[in-house]
Amino acid sequence: MRTWLKAVSICVILLFLTGCEDKPQQGMGLWLGEQNHQFAEVTEGVEIRLPDDHRAHPDFRHEWWYFTANLEDSLGNPLGIQWTQFRIAVSPLEQAEKSSWSSKQIYMAHSAVTTSDSHLADEKWSRAHSQLSGVETTPLRIFLDDWQWKSSTRDLFPASLNVKSDRFEYSLTLTSNSPYQKQGKNGYSKKDKNGEVASYYYSQPFIQVDGEVVIDGEIRKVTGKGWIDREWSSQFLLGSQQGWDWFALRLSEDTSLVVFQLRDSESGDTNYAHAKLMNKDGSGKTIDQEQITLRVASQTAIDGRSYPTEWQIQIPSHKINLTVSALNPNAKMPLTIPYWEGPVQFSGSHSGSGYMELTGY
Repeated sequence: MRTWLKAVSICVILLFLTGCEDKPQQGMGLWLGEQNHQFAEVTEGVEIRLPDDHRAHPDFRHEWWYFTANLEDSLGNPLGIQWTQFRIAVSPLEQAEKSSWSSKQIYMAHSAVTTSDSHLADEKWSRAHSQLSGVETTPLRIFLDDWQWKSSTRDLFPASLNVKSDRFEYSLTLTSNSPYQKQGKNGYSKKDKNGEVASYYYSQPFIQVDGEVVIDGEIRKVTGKGWIDREWSSQFLLGSQQGWDWFALRLSEDTSLVVFQLRDSESGDTNYAHAKLMNKDGSGKTIDQEQITLRVASQTAIDGRSYPTEWQIQIPSHKINLTVSALNPNAKMPLTIPYWEGPVQFSGSHSGSGYMELTGY
C-alpha cells in the first residue's frame, strides 16, 4: 500500500514541477490513506461556518467539491452528470512559497456524463494560480481552466456549472433554497469507530438542475436533481481500510439518504459504516452502523477487476429495504486515479434514483 501511495505522491510532485502527463494508474482509496502529521488535523467540536467554508482549506492535505446529478432529457431518457474539483496539498503551508507560480497546491478536476449505454469521462490538472485554477470567494467561483462552478454570491447557489471536453459538454443552472446538511456529529464525520480518521463534511442534497448536455455533438435539454458534497481532511482512510462504497439516494421529493461504508483491507468486509436521512426542511436523522446492512447483489467485470454494481441496502429501524442498480454498470472512471462512479436506480421500500461511488477495487 505504501509503495502505491508513494507512486501517486511522486507523480503529483512531478506534475507540480514539470507538468508531466504520463501519470500511473492508482486507486483513489490508496491515494487518500497516507498519514502525515505536518498537515492540519480534523478535530471534533470545530464549527463549520457557511458561506465561509465553501472556500478552500489549504492547510489540510485533501479537499473536494463533489457534484452529481440525475437528469432526464426531453424524451425522458435518464442520464447522470458528475463534476468534482479536488485540491491536493503537496507540502504543508509553513514551507513558504516564493511566488504564486510555485504554489504547493494542486487542483484536479474530474467530469463524466453517463447514459444507459455510454460513459464519457475526462480530467484536468493544474497547480493553483489565479489564472489557472482555484477557489475564489467573492463571488464564489471554483475553477480549473474553463471548467467552472460560478455563483453570483458567496454562497454555492444560485450558480452555473460549465464543462467542455472533446466528446461531451454541459451548461447547467443550479438552484437550492434548502438548508445545508452537516454529516456525522455537526460536520465532524468519523471514518472509523474510534475517530482516528475523520473529515469535515457537509452536503446539499436538494438542488434543482436545468440546462443543456451535448454528447458527441447531440444537444439535449435536461432537467433533474443534483447533490453536492463538501469535504476536507488530511487523511481519509486508515492503513487497515481498503476503500469505500458511497450512495446518494433520493427517497422522495423531500427526503434523501446518504450511506457509506469503508472496507477492511484484509477481508473486504465493512470496517465502518454511516448513514443519514436528510429532509428538505433541514432536519435529519443520523443512523448508527449497527442499523445498516449493505450486501453485494451482483458484480461487473471491467478491465480485469470486479465492481459491485448492484446492492441490497437495509435499514430496518427506518423501514428501508432497497435494491440499488447501476444505470450503466460500465461507469468506471478511466482516469489517473481510477474508480467507479455513476447514476443508480433503486426499488423496494422506496423507488428513485441517485449516485454510487466505489473506490479501492
